[in-house]
Amino acid sequence: MKQRYWLTLLLVVVLTAGAVYVLINRPIPRGLDLVGGTQLTLEAQPTAEVKSITPEVLQGVKTVLEQRINALGTKEPLIQVRGQNQVVVQLPEEKDPERAIKLLGDTAQLEFRKEIPNPVPGLGAQGQTWEKTGLTGKELEYAQQVPQQGGQGWEVALDFTDKGGQLFAKTTGALGGTGRRLGIFLDDRLVSAPSVGPEFAGTGITGGKAVITGGGTGFALEEATDLAIKLRAGALPVPIKVVENRTVGASLGQDSIQRSLNAGVAGLIAVSIFMLFYYRLPGLVANLALVVYAILNLALFALVGVTLTLPGIAGFILSIGIAVDANILISERTKEELNSGKKIFTAVDAGFDRAFASILDGHVTNLISCAVLFWLASGGLIRGFAVTLAIGVAISLFTAVTCSRVFLQLLLNLPALRNPWLFGAKVPAK
Repeated sequence: MKQRYWLTLLLVVVLTAGAVYVLINRPIPRGLDLVGGTQLTLEAQPTAEVKSITPEVLQGVKTVLEQRINALGTKEPLIQVRGQNQVVVQLPEEKDPERAIKLLGDTAQLEFRKEIPNPVPGLGAQGQTWEKTGLTGKELEYAQQVPQQGGQGWEVALDFTDKGGQLFAKTTGALGGTGRRLGIFLDDRLVSAPSVGPEFAGTGITGGKAVITGGGTGFALEEATDLAIKLRAGALPVPIKVVENRTVGASLGQDSIQRSLNAGVAGLIAVSIFMLFYYRLPGLVANLALVVYAILNLALFALVGVTLTLPGIAGFILSIGIAVDANILISERTKEELNSGKKIFTAVDAGFDRAFASILDGHVTNLISCAVLFWLASGGLIRGFAVTLAIGVAISLFTAVTCSRVFLQLLLNLPALRNPWLFGAKVPAK
Protein backbone atom coordinates (compact mmCIF):
# COMPACT_ATOMS: atom_id res chain seq x y z
CA MET A 1 0.00 0.00 0.00
CA LYS A 2 1.39 3.38 -0.98
CA GLN A 3 2.65 5.73 1.72
CA ARG A 4 0.08 8.39 0.90
CA TYR A 5 -2.73 5.93 1.61
CA TRP A 6 -1.30 5.22 5.05
CA LEU A 7 -1.11 8.93 5.74
CA THR A 8 -4.68 9.37 4.55
CA LEU A 9 -5.80 6.50 6.76
CA LEU A 10 -4.05 8.09 9.72
CA LEU A 11 -5.83 11.38 8.97
CA VAL A 12 -9.21 9.64 8.87
CA VAL A 13 -8.53 7.84 12.17
CA VAL A 14 -7.43 11.04 13.90
CA LEU A 15 -10.43 13.01 12.62
CA THR A 16 -12.84 10.27 13.64
CA ALA A 17 -11.32 9.95 17.11
CA GLY A 18 -11.44 13.72 17.54
CA ALA A 19 -15.07 13.78 16.42
CA VAL A 20 -16.00 11.08 18.93
CA TYR A 21 -14.30 13.09 21.69
CA VAL A 22 -16.27 16.21 20.69
CA LEU A 23 -19.59 14.36 20.72
CA ILE A 24 -18.89 12.92 24.17
CA ASN A 25 -17.91 16.24 25.72
CA ARG A 26 -20.04 18.71 23.78
CA PRO A 27 -23.67 17.71 23.18
CA ILE A 28 -25.45 19.18 20.18
CA PRO A 29 -27.90 21.98 21.13
CA ARG A 30 -31.50 21.09 20.38
CA GLY A 31 -34.09 23.51 19.11
CA LEU A 32 -37.49 24.52 20.37
CA ASP A 33 -39.37 21.86 18.41
CA LEU A 34 -37.31 19.11 20.04
CA VAL A 35 -37.06 20.15 23.70
CA GLY A 36 -40.14 22.34 24.03
CA GLY A 37 -40.22 25.95 25.16
CA THR A 38 -41.57 29.29 24.04
CA GLN A 39 -41.46 31.23 20.80
CA LEU A 40 -42.30 34.92 20.90
CA THR A 41 -42.86 37.19 17.93
CA LEU A 42 -42.18 40.77 19.00
CA GLU A 43 -43.14 43.81 16.96
CA ALA A 44 -41.31 47.12 17.33
CA GLN A 45 -43.63 50.10 17.79
CA PRO A 46 -42.83 53.60 16.45
CA THR A 47 -42.94 56.54 18.85
CA ALA A 48 -43.08 60.30 18.60
CA GLU A 49 -39.28 60.40 18.66
CA VAL A 50 -38.78 57.36 16.40
CA LYS A 51 -41.43 57.73 13.73
CA SER A 52 -40.36 54.73 11.59
CA ILE A 53 -38.73 51.40 12.35
CA THR A 54 -35.51 51.36 10.37
CA PRO A 55 -33.15 48.37 10.10
CA GLU A 56 -30.82 50.16 12.52
CA VAL A 57 -33.59 50.57 15.11
CA LEU A 58 -34.61 46.93 14.72
CA GLN A 59 -31.01 45.82 15.14
CA GLY A 60 -30.83 47.89 18.33
CA VAL A 61 -33.93 46.10 19.62
CA LYS A 62 -32.36 42.74 18.78
CA THR A 63 -29.11 43.65 20.57
CA VAL A 64 -30.89 44.62 23.80
CA LEU A 65 -33.03 41.49 23.68
CA GLU A 66 -29.93 39.32 23.22
CA GLN A 67 -28.27 40.89 26.25
CA ARG A 68 -31.34 40.38 28.42
CA ILE A 69 -31.90 36.78 27.35
CA ASN A 70 -28.24 35.82 27.72
CA ALA A 71 -28.19 37.32 31.20
CA LEU A 72 -31.31 35.32 32.06
CA GLY A 73 -29.38 32.13 31.34
CA THR A 74 -31.86 30.67 28.86
CA LYS A 75 -30.46 27.58 27.16
CA GLU A 76 -29.49 28.09 23.50
CA PRO A 77 -31.83 31.02 22.65
CA LEU A 78 -32.45 31.92 19.01
CA ILE A 79 -33.13 35.55 18.12
CA GLN A 80 -33.82 36.58 14.53
CA VAL A 81 -35.05 39.68 12.74
CA ARG A 82 -38.12 39.05 10.60
CA GLY A 83 -39.46 41.44 8.02
CA GLN A 84 -39.56 45.21 8.56
CA ASN A 85 -40.42 45.45 12.25
CA GLN A 86 -40.41 42.05 13.96
CA VAL A 87 -38.01 39.99 16.03
CA VAL A 88 -38.60 36.29 16.65
CA VAL A 89 -37.27 34.90 19.94
CA GLN A 90 -37.09 31.17 20.65
CA LEU A 91 -36.47 30.12 24.25
CA PRO A 92 -35.92 26.35 24.48
CA GLU A 93 -36.95 24.75 27.77
CA GLU A 94 -38.39 28.04 29.05
CA LYS A 95 -40.82 27.10 31.83
CA ASP A 96 -42.13 30.58 32.60
CA PRO A 97 -43.14 32.34 29.36
CA GLU A 98 -44.92 35.14 31.20
CA ARG A 99 -41.71 36.08 32.98
CA ALA A 100 -39.87 36.03 29.65
CA ILE A 101 -42.51 38.28 28.08
CA LYS A 102 -42.24 40.77 30.93
CA LEU A 103 -38.45 40.71 30.88
CA LEU A 104 -38.27 41.30 27.12
CA GLY A 105 -41.17 43.70 26.79
CA ASP A 106 -40.21 46.36 29.34
CA THR A 107 -38.33 49.29 27.88
CA ALA A 108 -36.37 49.63 31.17
CA GLN A 109 -35.71 53.37 31.00
CA LEU A 110 -34.03 54.22 34.32
CA GLU A 111 -34.13 57.81 35.49
CA PHE A 112 -33.25 59.73 38.67
CA ARG A 113 -35.34 62.78 39.61
CA LYS A 114 -35.38 65.33 42.43
CA GLU A 115 -38.52 65.95 44.40
CA ILE A 116 -39.82 69.47 43.83
CA PRO A 117 -39.99 71.55 47.07
CA ASN A 118 -43.55 72.76 46.57
CA PRO A 119 -45.40 70.14 44.50
CA VAL A 120 -48.70 71.01 42.94
CA PRO A 121 -51.46 69.59 45.19
CA GLY A 122 -53.29 66.53 43.93
CA LEU A 123 -50.77 65.38 41.35
CA GLY A 124 -49.35 62.55 43.48
CA ALA A 125 -45.89 60.98 43.55
CA GLN A 126 -45.92 59.94 39.92
CA GLY A 127 -47.21 63.23 38.53
CA GLN A 128 -45.21 66.40 37.99
CA THR A 129 -43.71 66.50 41.50
CA TRP A 130 -40.32 65.39 40.27
CA GLU A 131 -37.61 67.31 38.49
CA LYS A 132 -35.39 65.60 35.91
CA THR A 133 -31.67 65.63 36.66
CA GLY A 134 -30.18 64.24 33.44
CA LEU A 135 -29.03 61.11 35.26
CA THR A 136 -30.45 58.09 33.41
CA GLY A 137 -29.65 54.45 32.71
CA LYS A 138 -27.31 55.55 29.94
CA GLU A 139 -24.81 56.49 32.64
CA LEU A 140 -25.09 53.10 34.30
CA GLU A 141 -22.03 50.86 34.18
CA TYR A 142 -23.36 47.82 36.00
CA ALA A 143 -26.34 46.59 38.02
CA GLN A 144 -26.47 43.54 40.29
CA GLN A 145 -29.05 42.01 42.64
CA VAL A 146 -27.78 41.81 46.23
CA PRO A 147 -29.34 40.80 49.59
CA GLN A 148 -30.99 43.66 51.41
CA GLN A 149 -29.00 44.90 54.37
CA GLY A 150 -30.90 44.27 57.59
CA GLY A 151 -33.86 42.72 55.77
CA GLN A 152 -35.13 39.54 54.17
CA GLY A 153 -35.57 40.91 50.66
CA TRP A 154 -33.31 41.88 47.81
CA GLU A 155 -32.17 45.15 46.29
CA VAL A 156 -30.33 46.24 43.16
CA ALA A 157 -26.88 47.78 43.52
CA LEU A 158 -25.87 50.27 40.81
CA ASP A 159 -22.44 51.36 39.59
CA PHE A 160 -22.28 54.54 37.49
CA THR A 161 -19.80 55.68 34.91
CA ASP A 162 -17.51 58.58 35.83
CA LYS A 163 -19.97 61.06 34.35
CA GLY A 164 -22.89 59.30 36.04
CA GLY A 165 -21.07 59.34 39.39
CA GLN A 166 -20.56 63.09 39.11
CA LEU A 167 -24.24 63.65 38.27
CA PHE A 168 -25.30 61.42 41.17
CA ALA A 169 -23.06 63.31 43.60
CA LYS A 170 -24.40 66.65 42.32
CA THR A 171 -28.03 65.50 42.60
CA THR A 172 -27.71 64.00 46.09
CA GLY A 173 -25.70 67.01 47.23
CA ALA A 174 -28.60 69.28 46.29
CA LEU A 175 -31.06 67.07 48.18
CA GLY A 176 -29.00 66.33 51.31
CA GLY A 177 -30.66 67.62 54.48
CA THR A 178 -33.59 69.26 52.64
CA GLY A 179 -36.12 66.52 53.33
CA ARG A 180 -36.74 66.11 49.64
CA ARG A 181 -36.41 62.61 48.25
CA LEU A 182 -34.50 61.18 45.32
CA GLY A 183 -36.98 59.54 42.97
CA ILE A 184 -35.79 56.45 41.09
CA PHE A 185 -38.09 55.84 38.12
CA LEU A 186 -38.27 52.88 35.78
CA ASP A 187 -40.31 53.53 32.65
CA ASP A 188 -41.87 56.57 34.38
CA ARG A 189 -42.90 54.40 37.35
CA LEU A 190 -41.58 55.26 40.77
CA VAL A 191 -39.80 52.22 42.21
CA SER A 192 -37.88 53.80 45.06
CA ALA A 193 -37.72 57.21 46.77
CA PRO A 194 -34.91 57.31 49.36
CA SER A 195 -34.11 60.37 51.42
CA VAL A 196 -30.62 61.89 51.41
CA GLY A 197 -29.17 62.60 54.85
CA PRO A 198 -27.82 66.01 55.90
CA GLU A 199 -24.26 64.64 55.98
CA PHE A 200 -24.33 64.59 52.18
CA ALA A 201 -25.45 68.22 51.79
CA GLY A 202 -23.26 70.01 49.28
CA THR A 203 -20.80 67.21 48.57
CA GLY A 204 -23.39 64.53 47.75
CA ILE A 205 -22.89 60.77 47.70
CA THR A 206 -19.59 60.14 45.99
CA GLY A 207 -18.09 56.94 44.64
CA GLY A 208 -20.56 56.46 41.81
CA LYS A 209 -22.74 53.88 43.59
CA ALA A 210 -26.42 53.70 44.46
CA VAL A 211 -29.04 51.18 45.54
CA ILE A 212 -32.64 50.58 44.47
CA THR A 213 -34.26 49.22 47.60
CA GLY A 214 -37.72 48.37 46.33
CA GLY A 215 -39.39 49.74 49.47
CA GLY A 216 -39.18 48.59 53.07
CA THR A 217 -39.43 44.87 52.40
CA GLY A 218 -37.23 44.97 49.31
CA PHE A 219 -37.66 43.02 46.10
CA ALA A 220 -38.22 39.33 45.71
CA LEU A 221 -35.13 37.59 44.31
CA GLU A 222 -36.70 37.09 40.90
CA GLU A 223 -37.83 40.73 40.72
CA ALA A 224 -34.38 42.02 41.68
CA THR A 225 -32.71 39.68 39.18
CA ASP A 226 -34.97 40.73 36.31
CA LEU A 227 -34.57 44.41 37.13
CA ALA A 228 -30.78 44.09 37.24
CA ILE A 229 -30.82 42.26 33.90
CA LYS A 230 -32.92 44.95 32.24
CA LEU A 231 -30.78 47.73 33.62
CA ARG A 232 -27.52 46.07 32.55
CA ALA A 233 -28.83 45.48 29.03
CA GLY A 234 -30.07 49.05 28.72
CA ALA A 235 -33.32 50.46 27.45
CA LEU A 236 -35.01 49.30 24.28
CA PRO A 237 -34.83 52.03 21.60
CA VAL A 238 -38.58 51.68 21.00
CA PRO A 239 -41.43 49.84 22.73
CA ILE A 240 -42.19 46.30 21.57
CA LYS A 241 -45.44 44.39 21.44
CA VAL A 242 -45.90 40.62 21.69
CA VAL A 243 -47.94 39.67 18.61
CA GLU A 244 -47.53 35.89 18.94
CA ASN A 245 -46.80 33.60 21.86
CA ARG A 246 -46.39 29.96 20.90
CA THR A 247 -45.56 27.28 23.46
CA VAL A 248 -44.24 23.84 22.51
CA GLY A 249 -44.60 21.11 25.11
CA ALA A 250 -41.62 18.95 26.02
CA SER A 251 -43.68 15.80 25.39
CA LEU A 252 -44.31 16.86 21.79
CA GLY A 253 -40.62 17.54 21.35
CA GLN A 254 -39.67 14.15 22.76
CA ASP A 255 -42.16 12.44 20.48
CA SER A 256 -40.71 14.29 17.50
CA ILE A 257 -37.19 13.22 18.44
CA GLN A 258 -38.21 9.57 18.77
CA ARG A 259 -40.04 9.51 15.46
CA SER A 260 -37.14 11.24 13.69
CA LEU A 261 -34.60 8.85 15.19
CA ASN A 262 -36.71 5.85 14.23
CA ALA A 263 -37.03 7.11 10.67
CA GLY A 264 -33.33 7.88 10.44
CA VAL A 265 -32.21 4.53 11.84
CA ALA A 266 -34.65 2.61 9.64
CA GLY A 267 -33.49 4.47 6.55
CA LEU A 268 -29.83 3.99 7.43
CA ILE A 269 -30.29 0.24 7.97
CA ALA A 270 -32.20 -0.14 4.70
CA VAL A 271 -29.56 1.75 2.74
CA SER A 272 -26.74 -0.23 4.37
CA ILE A 273 -28.38 -3.56 3.55
CA PHE A 274 -28.95 -2.51 -0.05
CA MET A 275 -25.36 -1.32 -0.49
CA LEU A 276 -23.94 -4.49 1.05
CA PHE A 277 -25.95 -6.99 -1.02
CA TYR A 278 -25.99 -5.11 -4.31
CA TYR A 279 -22.46 -3.66 -4.39
CA ARG A 280 -20.80 -6.27 -2.14
CA LEU A 281 -17.26 -5.18 -1.16
CA PRO A 282 -17.63 -1.55 -2.32
CA GLY A 283 -20.97 -1.55 -0.49
CA LEU A 284 -19.27 -2.64 2.72
CA VAL A 285 -16.70 0.12 2.24
CA ALA A 286 -19.50 2.63 1.60
CA ASN A 287 -21.18 1.61 4.86
CA LEU A 288 -17.93 2.10 6.78
CA ALA A 289 -17.47 5.50 5.18
CA LEU A 290 -21.07 6.31 6.08
CA VAL A 291 -20.36 5.66 9.76
CA VAL A 292 -17.36 7.99 9.59
CA TYR A 293 -19.51 10.53 7.77
CA ALA A 294 -22.19 10.48 10.47
CA ILE A 295 -19.64 10.90 13.28
CA LEU A 296 -17.84 13.78 11.55
CA ASN A 297 -21.11 15.45 10.61
CA LEU A 298 -22.58 15.41 14.11
CA ALA A 299 -19.27 16.55 15.63
CA LEU A 300 -19.19 19.53 13.29
CA PHE A 301 -22.75 20.38 14.31
CA ALA A 302 -21.55 20.52 17.91
CA LEU A 303 -18.43 22.57 17.09
CA VAL A 304 -20.11 25.28 15.04
CA GLY A 305 -23.07 25.51 17.41
CA VAL A 306 -25.79 24.25 15.07
CA THR A 307 -29.07 24.08 16.97
CA LEU A 308 -30.66 20.83 15.88
CA THR A 309 -34.31 21.08 14.84
CA LEU A 310 -36.68 18.76 13.00
CA PRO A 311 -35.85 20.36 9.63
CA GLY A 312 -32.20 20.11 10.62
CA ILE A 313 -32.57 16.39 11.23
CA ALA A 314 -34.27 16.13 7.85
CA GLY A 315 -31.30 17.88 6.24
CA PHE A 316 -28.92 15.47 7.95
CA ILE A 317 -30.87 12.40 6.81
CA LEU A 318 -31.08 13.75 3.25
CA SER A 319 -27.32 14.34 3.21
CA ILE A 320 -26.84 10.64 4.08
CA GLY A 321 -28.55 9.80 0.82
CA ILE A 322 -26.25 12.19 -1.03
CA ALA A 323 -23.21 10.56 0.59
CA VAL A 324 -24.39 7.11 -0.51
CA ASP A 325 -25.12 8.40 -4.02
CA ALA A 326 -21.46 9.32 -4.44
CA ASN A 327 -20.41 5.80 -3.47
CA ILE A 328 -22.88 4.37 -5.96
CA LEU A 329 -21.29 6.38 -8.76
CA ILE A 330 -17.84 5.13 -7.76
CA SER A 331 -19.00 1.52 -7.48
CA GLU A 332 -20.73 1.54 -10.87
CA ARG A 333 -17.74 3.15 -12.53
CA THR A 334 -15.37 0.60 -10.97
CA LYS A 335 -17.62 -2.22 -12.16
CA GLU A 336 -17.49 -0.85 -15.71
CA GLU A 337 -13.71 -0.73 -15.60
CA LEU A 338 -13.54 -4.34 -14.40
CA ASN A 339 -15.99 -5.45 -17.10
CA SER A 340 -13.71 -3.86 -19.69
CA GLY A 341 -10.96 -6.22 -18.55
CA LYS A 342 -8.81 -4.02 -16.34
CA LYS A 343 -7.04 -5.31 -13.25
CA ILE A 344 -8.47 -4.73 -9.78
CA PHE A 345 -6.15 -1.94 -8.63
CA THR A 346 -6.30 -0.16 -11.99
CA ALA A 347 -10.08 -0.47 -12.12
CA VAL A 348 -10.51 0.88 -8.60
CA ASP A 349 -8.27 3.89 -9.25
CA ALA A 350 -10.04 4.59 -12.53
CA GLY A 351 -13.44 4.22 -10.87
CA PHE A 352 -12.63 6.90 -8.28
CA ASP A 353 -10.87 9.21 -10.72
CA ARG A 354 -13.54 9.12 -13.42
CA ALA A 355 -16.46 9.37 -11.01
CA PHE A 356 -14.96 12.35 -9.23
CA ALA A 357 -16.09 14.92 -11.79
CA SER A 358 -19.72 13.80 -11.56
CA ILE A 359 -19.54 13.66 -7.75
CA LEU A 360 -18.06 17.15 -7.55
CA ASP A 361 -20.70 18.58 -9.90
CA GLY A 362 -23.49 17.03 -7.88
CA HIS A 363 -22.13 18.31 -4.57
CA VAL A 364 -21.51 21.82 -5.88
CA THR A 365 -25.06 22.12 -7.23
CA ASN A 366 -26.40 20.92 -3.88
CA LEU A 367 -24.31 23.52 -2.05
CA ILE A 368 -25.60 26.22 -4.39
CA SER A 369 -29.17 25.15 -3.63
CA CYS A 370 -28.42 25.28 0.10
CA ALA A 371 -26.95 28.77 -0.22
CA VAL A 372 -29.99 30.06 -2.13
CA LEU A 373 -32.37 28.44 0.35
CA PHE A 374 -30.51 29.97 3.30
CA TRP A 375 -30.40 33.40 1.66
CA LEU A 376 -34.06 33.55 0.67
CA ALA A 377 -35.57 31.76 3.66
CA SER A 378 -37.40 33.96 6.15
CA GLY A 379 -37.71 31.38 8.92
CA GLY A 380 -35.05 29.94 11.17
CA LEU A 381 -36.28 26.37 10.69
CA ILE A 382 -35.79 26.50 6.93
CA ARG A 383 -32.37 28.02 7.37
CA GLY A 384 -31.53 25.25 9.82
CA PHE A 385 -32.41 22.71 7.14
CA ALA A 386 -30.16 24.51 4.65
CA VAL A 387 -27.24 24.68 7.09
CA THR A 388 -27.35 21.04 8.15
CA LEU A 389 -27.74 19.89 4.55
CA ALA A 390 -24.80 22.04 3.42
CA ILE A 391 -22.56 20.69 6.18
CA GLY A 392 -23.55 17.15 5.28
CA VAL A 393 -22.91 17.68 1.58
CA ALA A 394 -19.44 19.10 2.24
CA ILE A 395 -18.44 16.26 4.56
CA SER A 396 -19.88 13.60 2.24
CA LEU A 397 -17.53 14.78 -0.50
CA PHE A 398 -14.61 14.01 1.82
CA THR A 399 -15.88 10.67 3.11
CA ALA A 400 -17.13 9.34 -0.25
CA VAL A 401 -13.89 10.08 -2.06
CA THR A 402 -11.15 9.99 0.57
CA CYS A 403 -12.46 7.56 3.21
CA SER A 404 -13.97 5.10 0.74
CA ARG A 405 -10.80 5.05 -1.33
CA VAL A 406 -8.41 4.47 1.54
CA PHE A 407 -10.67 1.80 3.09
CA LEU A 408 -10.95 -0.06 -0.21
CA GLN A 409 -7.20 0.14 -0.84
CA LEU A 410 -6.61 -1.24 2.64
CA LEU A 411 -8.92 -4.21 2.08
CA LEU A 412 -7.37 -4.97 -1.30
CA ASN A 413 -4.11 -5.79 0.47
CA LEU A 414 -5.82 -9.09 1.25
CA PRO A 415 -5.49 -11.34 -1.86
CA ALA A 416 -8.77 -13.10 -1.09
CA LEU A 417 -10.66 -9.85 -1.63
CA ARG A 418 -9.22 -9.21 -5.10
CA ASN A 419 -12.09 -11.09 -6.68
CA PRO A 420 -14.01 -9.22 -9.42
CA TRP A 421 -17.21 -10.95 -8.25
CA LEU A 422 -16.96 -8.97 -5.01
CA PHE A 423 -17.30 -5.84 -7.15
CA GLY A 424 -20.25 -7.17 -9.17
CA ALA A 425 -18.15 -7.55 -12.31
CA LYS A 426 -19.10 -10.06 -15.02
CA VAL A 427 -15.65 -10.52 -16.54
CA PRO A 428 -12.62 -11.79 -14.55
CA ALA A 429 -9.79 -9.33 -14.18
CA LYS A 430 -6.66 -10.03 -16.15
